[in-house]
Amino acid sequence: MSLDQTPIQPLIETERFVLRPLRKSDAGLLVQYTSDERVARMTSSIPHPLPPGATEAYIGRALAEERDEDVWAIDGTRDGGAELKGVIGLKRMDRNQSEAGFWIAPVFWNTGLASEALKALVDANPLNNAAMFASVFQDNPASARVLTHCGFEYLGDAETFSVSRNAAVPTWTYSRKL
Repeated sequence: MSLDQTPIQPLIETERFVLRPLRKSDAGLLVQYTSDERVARMTSSIPHPLPPGATEAYIGRALAEERDEDVWAIDGTRDGGAELKGVIGLKRMDRNQSEAGFWIAPVFWNTGLASEALKALVDANPLNNAAMFASVFQDNPASARVLTHCGFEYLGDAETFSVSRNAAVPTWTYSRKL
């Protein structure tokens, strides 16, 4: 993808938080949260234990001019909360589609944060997608509820390799027409 094709990543504001591009200063909280095995096990790409340099490399990819994924920090400073409560992203796919992914720091689980962040991202539709997809591990029904709460519809079962589990893990796949 050429430089002129990479969209500028907008701020997306809600009453409780702002979705903003990652920044290098997020590294400390990213390491703290992604080092938690409960977070890593529910993602396909976060290793556990977290190796040195992994977070800096992740931030570097998120900030690259030519990237295939836009990553937003869920920044709670608006309501006096933590500067980073989790991460949400959109990975560009072909045919004007993207794949949504997110994780929330365990201290903020069961607060509606994931649903509110995904709804804000869907409503903003910053990549002007015709559809968004998402997959969750079948042992993560809370994330599946977030997807259905935000209007995603179940498509089917699949498998995705999880780096932290070093195994293929059964998933549920969802889509949302925009």
